[in-house]
Amino acid sequence: MRGLTEGIRGRWRRRAVLTLLAAVLAGCGGPRSQGRQLNVWTLDLSPKFDAYLTEVIAAWEKENPGITVRWTDIPWGSVERKLLAAVYARTAPDVVNLNPLFAANLASKGGLLDLDPLLPPGASEIYLQRIWAASRNADGQFAIPWYLTARITLANRDLLKRAGYADPPRRWEEVPAFAEAVKRRTGRHALFVTVVPDDSAELLESMVQMGVTLTDDRQRAAFNSPAGRRAFAFWTDLYRRGLLPREVVSQGYRRAIELYQGGELAMLASGAEFLRSIQTNAPGIAAVTEPHPPLTGPDGTANVAVMNLAVPRQSAMPKEAMSFALFLTNASNQARFAEQARVLPSARQALTTIEQQLRRDTPADPQQALVHAARLESAETLGRARVLVPANPGVKRLQAIIYRQLQRAMLGQISSDAAVLAAEREWNLYAEGRWP
Repeated sequence: MRGLTEGIRGRWRRRAVLTLLAAVLAGCGGPRSQGRQLNVWTLDLSPKFDAYLTEVIAAWEKENPGITVRWTDIPWGSVERKLLAAVYARTAPDVVNLNPLFAANLASKGGLLDLDPLLPPGASEIYLQRIWAASRNADGQFAIPWYLTARITLANRDLLKRAGYADPPRRWEEVPAFAEAVKRRTGRHALFVTVVPDDSAELLESMVQMGVTLTDDRQRAAFNSPAGRRAFAFWTDLYRRGLLPREVVSQGYRRAIELYQGGELAMLASGAEFLRSIQTNAPGIAAVTEPHPPLTGPDGTANVAVMNLAVPRQSAMPKEAMSFALFLTNASNQARFAEQARVLPSARQALTTIEQQLRRDTPADPQQALVHAARLESAETLGRARVLVPANPGVKRLQAIIYRQLQRAMLGQISSDAAVLAAEREWNLYAEGRWP
């Protein structure tokens, strides 16, 4: 339980940081002055993509004489802290790479510019419409989509065979029987889905796939429904029967990766780009890994994760920032980056280019063949994928509330139906204060 307590404390610390950061961004008393230098922050791209980004920057600077780009790459885990420090020093970036949830929370507190007045006519038509919409809220467009990861299933062929399966399940309703077979015949677990409040949203996304509506038009809880109660009972029952690793209540997605690479999980929900890490860290597991379609609900809708580019309100060069964001995410630049990073592009034309190339390519060896098959599976999944949990203000609070109450049910402290009721009350109390 120590890890669980530390996770909850960490969530409150991060929430305080976010609130303070947004307040400073919104109330900084006007933009800073940085001359003709455009400051751009990305996340975890250096040194692997130094050559690519340096080339893109040079091309943009050539089209925009008199402006230089200062590129800074930030480790993922420290972006909030570093952004806060930069704001206080009045050196906030003009363009920053964020995920939609963090960006949406900042936007809802006035920390990011509404990009609609800056966008040229027809700009949104370049991008996949479902992906473009994921970076939009009631106040406007708060970010430009960049690269994507469509989650697929990576399955351990040996564990599947020992459990009596040729393929992993495709629907959540098939998981209990599969998990029981894996546990009984191999002593391992089928999957790991964390219930740590501030970690992966995979479990919350699974609820949406199961038909759960999270909130209504007034931001009040809508998950106390037959579908919601079934979803809470689904996860509670799996845990109480020992069909999930015990540490799903105390450890995050990183633990899922460790267990899969250790041969302890039959399947892992991940992006194709992660296969390179498995091949490096656990070549024996990589050799028996196969890509499969992701777990979905009855309608087959899959999830996609989006990375985007936002413009802090403190920027003194919003037009130039918008220009650079659109240049970095145009079809040509996205296609090149997607090929190097083994991710998917958000630009329509770039996606077509990547798909055509994948269908033409002939892998040179088994390792390349595995990554190639996973990338093709991921690209095909994108056609039926969307951001399952919209980047609405407060969505991370909603996730934390649902996860905490679900933890209580899993640990036998309350029933799953009581957990639904407790989560509904807690969320509505918050929502009534925020959206009277």
